[in-house]
Amino acid sequence: MSFTAQHVVPAPREQVWTWHTRPGALSRLNAPFTFMTPIAQATSLADGTSILGLPAGLRWVARHDLSRYQTGYSFSDVCINAPMRRFAHWRHDHHFADHPTGTLVTDSVDTRLPSSALESVFAYRQHQLIEDFSFLNRMGAFLEEGTPGLKIAITGSRGSVGRALSAQLRTAGHEVIQLVRSEPKQGQRRWRPNSPSPELLEGIDVLVHLAGEPIFGRFNDSHKADIRDSRVDPTRLLAQLVANTSSVRTMVTASAIGIYGADRGAEELTEDSERGEGFLADVVTDWEEATSPAPQAGKRVVNIRTGIALSGNTGMLPILRALFSTGLGGAFGKGEFWYSWVAMDDLTDIYFRAIIDEALSGPINAVSPTPVLNREFVSALGEELKRPALVPIPSFGPALLLGKEGARELALADQRVLPTALQEAGHTFRYPQVAGALAHELGGEELWTP
Repeated sequence: MSFTAQHVVPAPREQVWTWHTRPGALSRLNAPFTFMTPIAQATSLADGTSILGLPAGLRWVARHDLSRYQTGYSFSDVCINAPMRRFAHWRHDHHFADHPTGTLVTDSVDTRLPSSALESVFAYRQHQLIEDFSFLNRMGAFLEEGTPGLKIAITGSRGSVGRALSAQLRTAGHEVIQLVRSEPKQGQRRWRPNSPSPELLEGIDVLVHLAGEPIFGRFNDSHKADIRDSRVDPTRLLAQLVANTSSVRTMVTASAIGIYGADRGAEELTEDSERGEGFLADVVTDWEEATSPAPQAGKRVVNIRTGIALSGNTGMLPILRALFSTGLGGAFGKGEFWYSWVAMDDLTDIYFRAIIDEALSGPINAVSPTPVLNREFVSALGEELKRPALVPIPSFGPALLLGKEGARELALADQRVLPTALQEAGHTFRYPQVAGALAHELGGEELWTP
């Protein structure tokens, strides 16, 4: 079977080609709903090899074909490993041509797989590449070959946000240094959260601090202590390093809308709103306060107050998708409480902008401009999955998993948060409406029409 798709990317052919040669391109184009995980990206489009992980320990190994390579215009990859080679019989040709409004990208695939299985995957790739370059154009942030980029150190780089952000930064031309707790490899540095080396950030331009114990879980004393202890003191020690390291200009750190408290109803919450009450409000307040040594030393600090991040392969969406597939999808209770959500790619755009935009500082609400009620969210999800959202989930359901306090502060939190600071800065969201975000993450987009 032959499959062909075309789309126009709003950038010159030379830039689009360069983007594909950089580390992170494979990750940026990997559709989250396919359950394929990039393991290694080819170092050469001419004759390199890329590897993706599949469920049950299987792998997809794709080797680039030198005979179909033309610098700046085309490359080709072929699946070479058993049993995937026999099953898929895969060859993918990538062509790039000049176009009056940018670059015409043509994907041609010869495979035994049905075209219906490919359409959603290539629609995702099309939208991802177009939106990545649209963002870079708005920010003036694509770095040509030979232009030195920022050296950006990231904690939590192997989490879902860290992986996506690292790939986006690298395809734009920046260098990412992973701060890891294990023995470091090339491109990594050893980070001891409670006793970091004084030289940890030498030569670094920007620190992005994402690490912390996952908040999702039963709110018992042990889990609450882990949430707090993994955030407050390690952040303070890093902020002191930022303050004392001359090369570092900016610190961008994760935060959360939990600072506003769990029961704010229809009140519109901006960065200037009063903090709320509860465990998460206390933790986030102390977490943000822990960054104070950096601004006191004249360094720029941005606190990214993240809402419910929508990703097709991690967090809440895969769980809800599984529930809907069994016919058990529905609102929590009556669903009359606010969800302040953000698409994963909008979240990484916000981090990227915070890294490079000197005008941003202090708390930033990383949420969509259109929060929705819980019942509206599950209705949109049901429509995307073509499954009914008719079975309400009793409010005691989340309490069975999270405990009463965890359910109230996480699953049932009623927060109508707005991205006021970003809107005042003229920020453009890729997916301002929840239906568009769900379609992108779950495979519901349509192929682009030239």
